Amino acid sequence: MKEKEKIFFASDIHLGLPSHEKSLVREKLFVQWLDEIKNEAREIYLLGDIFDYWFEYKKVVPRGFTRFLGKIAEITDQGIPVHFFTGNHDIWILDYLPVESGIILHRNPIQKEFNGLQFYLGHGDALGPGDKGYKMLKKIFTSSVLQWLFARLHPNFSIWLAHKWSHNSRYTKELSAEFKGEEKESLILHAKKILKAEYFDFFVFGHRHIPLDYKLENNTRVIYLGDWITNFSYAVFDGKDLKLRFYKTLRT
Repeated sequence: MKEKEKIFFASDIHLGLPSHEKSLVREKLFVQWLDEIKNEAREIYLLGDIFDYWFEYKKVVPRGFTRFLGKIAEITDQGIPVHFFTGNHDIWILDYLPVESGIILHRNPIQKEFNGLQFYLGHGDALGPGDKGYKMLKKIFTSSVLQWLFARLHPNFSIWLAHKWSHNSRYTKELSAEFKGEEKESLILHAKKILKAEYFDFFVFGHRHIPLDYKLENNTRVIYLGDWITNFSYAVFDGKDLKLRFYKTLRT
């Protein structure tokens, strides 16, 4: 793979969290990273929770994120594919982002082959055993009926409600939860179940907010991408290996 054909992976930027001012600092940093990698990238994969909240009305989208959206449009206009996975915080992305920014939208995990190596890519929410409450909640959130009803709310109220829900959710409160061990990590258990039927060299997930490169017995590696709230981490595949990297931290 040539120097300008690297593949980049990032997730859990949570743009909009916890306030406009603090989110803007992280947005500028992430846009700076995108600008630096665009001349090396063959493809870019954004594996969910890029926004802390997103909902598209028929003719209205959330305010803000103009720097990020403009940079993504610039990159896709250059012919570089940007794959965008919905996460549990931005599950209500519809057609606006694909049409306006040129992203390739994914709502479920996908399988890819890069240089003969097999990749399994997904955000990670609702995968693996346990967490039945959230899995039921996700089914409700993906209901077209609920989306229609939510769209009847005035944006000022619906956005306030969504941010309040996000800030109070246990997922937000557990951003820096420690690694629980192979037998208690739902995403690793999910990977092991998949491996019983089909081999993958790499499983790449977002959602967990901790950067992790975990090797299973068969040399398969499970990658947690971390986040851009405290870790500013990402992964890059150079044609031979997939490695976690850390970008510049915020200045204090």
